[in-house]
Amino acid sequence: MTEEIRVSWSEYHQKIELLAAIVYRSGWHFDQILCLARGGLRAGDIFSRIYEKPLAILSASSYGGDGGRSRHQLTIAQSISMTTASLGANILLVDDLADSGITLQETVAWLENSDRYVVNEVKTAVVWYKAQSIFKPDFYVDYLPDSPWVRQPFEVYDRMTLAELDQQVPKVRSR
Repeated sequence: MTEEIRVSWSEYHQKIELLAAIVYRSGWHFDQILCLARGGLRAGDIFSRIYEKPLAILSASSYGGDGGRSRHQLTIAQSISMTTASLGANILLVDDLADSGITLQETVAWLENSDRYVVNEVKTAVVWYKAQSIFKPDFYVDYLPDSPWVRQPFEVYDRMTLAELDQQVPKVRSR
């Protein structure tokens, strides 16, 4: 990685909105939004509201330690959390970025080979697509040829302790 890109909350939300417009302009129709938690939660929530489609959540983890920058073995949850009776047949899989691409690749394969879910088609949407990724998403906002670290606005919480948070927020009485 050569550099670091810092993204503000405002920029982050604008990019998610642009991603939603890119998917819309493609003309592709989907039944369900499936976001990868944690990074895709915010994008998934916004997509679900804009598209008025149900949101499903699949937890996946491959980073930790070192302020969330150390890559570990990928762990994918065994089930999807959703409020619908079944998962839609045409799924838009949403995440924040395609870094190594392993999470997206493995999740798409998991969905397509699942005995639990009947999936017709999966397309992927991310805000950032890095050149080092082994998986090319169907939809993305920014292609990053130098694969820099994207410092997203919520990463501040990866390094913050509860004691530090307590010092930053106003003191209020419990009811």
